[in-house]
Amino acid sequence: MAKDFDVQEITEDLQPSFNIAPTQNVAAVLKDGTTRLVAMRWGLIPSSATDQTIGSRLINARSETLTKRSAFKEAFKRRRCLVLADGFYEWKTQGKEKTPFFIHLKSQRPFGFAGLYEIWAPPLSEPLVTCTIVTTEPNDLVRTLHDRMPVILPKGAESLWLDPEAEDPSRLLDLLQPYPTDEMVAYSVSSLVNSVKNDSPECIAPASTLQQPLLF
Repeated sequence: MAKDFDVQEITEDLQPSFNIAPTQNVAAVLKDGTTRLVAMRWGLIPSSATDQTIGSRLINARSETLTKRSAFKEAFKRRRCLVLADGFYEWKTQGKEKTPFFIHLKSQRPFGFAGLYEIWAPPLSEPLVTCTIVTTEPNDLVRTLHDRMPVILPKGAESLWLDPEAEDPSRLLDLLQPYPTDEMVAYSVSSLVNSVKNDSPECIAPASTLQQPLLF
């Protein structure tokens, strides 16, 4: 991961996870003089917040509102990050049934979601670094499952997104596009992922060896 994302410093001993949920730690890359791989709590807590419960409601940030919502405006200007992953889940609703799908790149390489982060300093405890994942319109693959998708930044866009000196909102917003459909694949997985207590490789195993993946 350090090689893939040109990381110069690793500050956390992060272990693999197969079922990360909001309020848990994620691996993230930020640039503040050096490019660092750190742990951040998923669910952004604005620096002005009086308590941390707001974080569970700010796990995603719509790309269309980054310059408008007070919770995201300052982070969008100066505190952008990459939230690292090699896949994500979405659920397909059919009647009363919800089937989980695992979505990843055909290359099976890890990637960076466009993220924003904040440092929240409660009065009587250590500062907490939290983040949110930016979402956009879905591509043709994800549209079969959901009406939004996380922004996956192509390699050529990562350095600009991380650059704290880059403040032109139009250039940054132009990066927040749906990832190319023909570079992604999805397949159904078991209901194990419906419980955060389950965190093992079985979570990303195909629901059936006969299951045909969604290819575009």
